[in-house]
Amino acid sequence: MTDPTLINGQLDLAGVVIGADTDVQVRDIIGLGRPPVRDNDADQPSLDGAWPGPDYYAARPVQIDAAIRTPGDRAAALDVLAALQQPAHAAAVRLTAGTTQSLRIAWQGRPTKRLFGRLRRLDPDVTQSKHGFIPLDIEFLATDPLWYADTETVEEIPLGWLTGGGFAAPVIAPVYVQDGTVAADRPGWVTNAGTTDTWPIIRITGPCTQVTVTHVPTGRTLQLPTLALTAGQWVDIDTRPGYRTVTRETGGNALSALAPASRIDQFSLPPGQSEMRWTAFDSTNTARLRLTWRDAYTAL
Repeated sequence: MTDPTLINGQLDLAGVVIGADTDVQVRDIIGLGRPPVRDNDADQPSLDGAWPGPDYYAARPVQIDAAIRTPGDRAAALDVLAALQQPAHAAAVRLTAGTTQSLRIAWQGRPTKRLFGRLRRLDPDVTQSKHGFIPLDIEFLATDPLWYADTETVEEIPLGWLTGGGFAAPVIAPVYVQDGTVAADRPGWVTNAGTTDTWPIIRITGPCTQVTVTHVPTGRTLQLPTLALTAGQWVDIDTRPGYRTVTRETGGNALSALAPASRIDQFSLPPGQSEMRWTAFDSTNTARLRLTWRDAYTAL
């Protein structure tokens, strides 16, 4: 499903556009600043003050004071109310743990950004609905408190053409670019244009074996020494908090293919440009590594 295009002053609430130039007027929004914090402060024994522990962000509640306005048309107002309720009713969201929806916001002076979470409250006051007016108290709970770019960034990195040494003339077909004794190796560059770390989904498509993925600036490495992919087979490594899975194209769990020392929970992309490198054995030079992520921000 394609996301609707937003203009300044509009919000996309799980697929329903509200705000400027719509039948739902947004009067106030609370919760766009710093998200709540779960502090771990401890009182200092026999001393004044406290010892500050680590601060963890809690879920971000976004409260929207809005009103449906369809002057003189009660039926139209109630139809808008029904449309707002419908997305949160979908079983694929409501009954599936870990599934979220988006709140997208187009704020003046900022590119459109989105939060991920669920609609937690939609309380209408229908006492004046006969006039086509229904005040709304809406709460969207962003279970991930960070802001994300509205569109995903995708970067595909092939293996290197050569393992070293170049060609010797004359070149006679067929040409083999991988002798199977040294893994092909090629650097790639990724850019997180946000202000904080983001978490990529990494897809490795075969044919290839003995895969290693390295974030060069930090040295963090994901190794899959027993992985063997034929043409058309792939594996997804999802590093996002709350997911952190390794999945084959069949839907099967492939976490066992990941070396014990590989830390999915540390494999983030910091702000700015950084180098990614991956190695594997592939005699066809058709294997690919694809990274998909959204730039992450601490503020709207």
